[in-house]
Amino acid sequence: MPSKAPPTIRAVRPLAETRLFRVEGVDLRFANGAEVTFERLRGSRHGAVIVAALTDEREFVLISEYACGTERYELGLPKGRIDDGETPVEAASRELMEEAGFGARRLTRLNELTMAPTYSGQRTHLVLAESLYPARLPGDEPEPLEVSLLPMAELDELAASGDCSEARSLAAMFLVRGHLEAREREGTA
Repeated sequence: MPSKAPPTIRAVRPLAETRLFRVEGVDLRFANGAEVTFERLRGSRHGAVIVAALTDEREFVLISEYACGTERYELGLPKGRIDDGETPVEAASRELMEEAGFGARRLTRLNELTMAPTYSGQRTHLVLAESLYPARLPGDEPEPLEVSLLPMAELDELAASGDCSEARSLAAMFLVRGHLEAREREGTA
């Protein structure tokens, strides 16, 4: 872990804002006296969730969704913003029902992930969903999402294939695999 104290934030200015994001200019002073301005991207003030849902057969529930940033359909885990008044676990339960058509009897918040933390403050909570059952809520997607199942044993192949390039989804699945392996070693499955 870093032992240095973070730089002093001298000012934060809004530079641009959209429905989903806010760009800020952040004036910093480092311990050595250097003063710089960084730009950072802010997302939802409550953050987001990503749901690693596992069937009883140890298959990850994946969705295929159009990704405007890459201009193609991407495989990934269900995910979305945390709404006002929701906890990460409540948001994960809702997103899983909206995007994949499953509810979960067991939801466990495991970790928090960031993407490009040098310029993005977006935090994504990783929630493990187990003991799945069919349950659907209407979502905000413009088209129905295709749902597929990936056996956990095929995770390495998926990561190498390029069919899932979304880093949060890949990191989440590897973290869940490690979590389950540790849980089995400890006998707390």
